[in-house]
Amino acid sequence: MRNPLSRQITEIQPSGIRKFFDIVNEMKDAISLGVGEPDFDTPWRIREEGIYSLERGRTFYTSNAGLQELKDEICKYLQRKLGVTYDPKHETVVTVGGSEAIDIGFRAMLDPGDEVLIPQPSYVSYLPCAALAGGVPVVIPLKNENEFKLTREELEAAITPKTKILVLPFPNNPTGAIMTREELEPVAEAVIEHDLYVMSDEIYSELTYKGEHTSIASLPGMRERTLVINGFSKGFAMTGWRLGYVCGPQIIIEQMLKIHQYAIMCAPTNSQYAAVEALRNCEDEVEKMREAYNQRRRYLVSEFARMGLECFEPYGAFYIFPGIREFGMPSEEFAEKLLEEEKVAVVPGTAFGECGEGFLRISYAYSLEDLKTALRRFERFIEKLRKEKQ
Repeated sequence: MRNPLSRQITEIQPSGIRKFFDIVNEMKDAISLGVGEPDFDTPWRIREEGIYSLERGRTFYTSNAGLQELKDEICKYLQRKLGVTYDPKHETVVTVGGSEAIDIGFRAMLDPGDEVLIPQPSYVSYLPCAALAGGVPVVIPLKNENEFKLTREELEAAITPKTKILVLPFPNNPTGAIMTREELEPVAEAVIEHDLYVMSDEIYSELTYKGEHTSIASLPGMRERTLVINGFSKGFAMTGWRLGYVCGPQIIIEQMLKIHQYAIMCAPTNSQYAAVEALRNCEDEVEKMREAYNQRRRYLVSEFARMGLECFEPYGAFYIFPGIREFGMPSEEFAEKLLEEEKVAVVPGTAFGECGEGFLRISYAYSLEDLKTALRRFERFIEKLRKEKQ
């Protein structure tokens, strides 16, 4: 028989995150700090609206691009939060999570051979989605000494005549790094000078702890060059509702919608009705969750400093990225031994790119009680390693 599989897909590696998630699910008394999922229930008002939409029999398809009511609220929200104005009808598509927006964005914009600049460490989907769309992923390794922020110099060094898109993954998963307006400005200048486009993944924009989030789309000359991708999974604790959105220039959005029409039809209807309620009336609940994450963030920063671990202070998302190079073992080996010996699951930094070697991603989307228990086990593990080195 001929090989039934595409060579391109078989060459793509599976997610490095799932390995530890699957193991910990079968391990008694294990604590997972590895999954990027809020531990809060979706706010009741949102759940109630979802239930109500089902009771009303709203089980039909919506418009391919999404409920007009929801698109209106998305654009009001982005105007309020980012200071950027979009046309709900022609510049907005409601997607099945932010991940679908990433996928169809690449497919709408890339011709074979076009290069996509992907700063790493970063979310695992960018590189395979770019490759599946016919693009050539070009990794920009970010540096710990810069708190894993992208500099203009790093960007300029990676640009070639084939470069078309820059992925901008801030606030960042896995590092928790953010970029301020002052840090984005030189990046935007380089993008304009080299006639590039930006895919700005802002799924963690609600979860920042040092001033308000700034979108590169709000900078002069950048709105027409930027796809803003966001969603409801992280800030609104709606991971299972599978709802995201993308806003950007009409010329790109029209083609993204075409792919969405054929591949998806529309996002889940009851999720869309629930999201209208989220945007209209749930900012107070989001703020309470953000305050809880911030408390956990400060606790972890303090504890890792006390343990003597190398770790910059993250100001976004719900991750921290401590360094473990002092122990002289690969990140994956460290994570495997930690899980085996202390039943604590974390994600090796290499799951997010080779430059993540020597680091771990630890999520604080867990209760303080679980975090304290996990850190006691973690500290016991590293103290054992330090004694063995003596």
